[in-house]
Amino acid sequence: MELSKIKNLKNLDANNFFLLAGPCAIEGEEMALRIAEKVVEITNKLKIPYVFKGSFKKANRSRIDSFTGIGNEKALKILRKVGETFEVPTVTDIHENDDAAMAAEYVDILQIPAFLVRQTDLVVAAAKTGKTVNLKKGQFMSPEAMQHAVRKVKDSGSDLAMITDRGTMFGYQDMIVDFRGIPTMKEYATTVLDVTHSLQQPNQTSGVTGGRPDMIETIARAGVVTGVDGLFMETHFDPANAKSDGANMLDLQYLEKLLSNLVSIRQTVNSL
Repeated sequence: MELSKIKNLKNLDANNFFLLAGPCAIEGEEMALRIAEKVVEITNKLKIPYVFKGSFKKANRSRIDSFTGIGNEKALKILRKVGETFEVPTVTDIHENDDAAMAAEYVDILQIPAFLVRQTDLVVAAAKTGKTVNLKKGQFMSPEAMQHAVRKVKDSGSDLAMITDRGTMFGYQDMIVDFRGIPTMKEYATTVLDVTHSLQQPNQTSGVTGGRPDMIETIARAGVVTGVDGLFMETHFDPANAKSDGANMLDLQYLEKLLSNLVSIRQTVNSL
């Protein structure tokens, strides 16, 4: 997929990886704009193509009392405001067929969650909106299996598909990234590494997913060296009090240093 087809995606001439980053969930307008403003500042400085990420609702929760959102339309309007305010593309995940057309009115990229990437009707509904479709690799799927998800998008009349690896289940409470899968998936579509979700530790007895944010730079560095087209990271200015996935998010204050290091690695890789 040609990244130039994504509206308002800037800095494409820098030959950098592109970045999908933002909070796990849209908790309110002020927090979304605050995070977006900071990430836009950093990515423009480092010449990184940037897409703002935020979930308008959270359907996959461990417990019934977990945060699910502030209301679909309210959150989607915030995503649109972020896009218009900072002139950046936006991405959100969808969970039901009807979500596709609804979310497509507000965002530029529709993301299929890893647990749902085999749901044919959902993938087709996303593809038929004409928006770019980000297919998260199922934690239970091989890299080779993702060619079939990409084919569903293409058979629906769209060439706007990309794949995001978010790790593979290792036992019951850990994730691993098999970096051998990156070049394999790049044969099928533009490929992204979801750094923060790859460090989740699910199935905790508390019903709240854990994580290893201390390993974010390690996984991200390895992804850049392996040649991923893009990186995906969830970030928040107060991860400890984030309403979703705080245990594996990157504290926003560390983002610039991390990205600066990764850009240096990318430049070295490009020179080889």
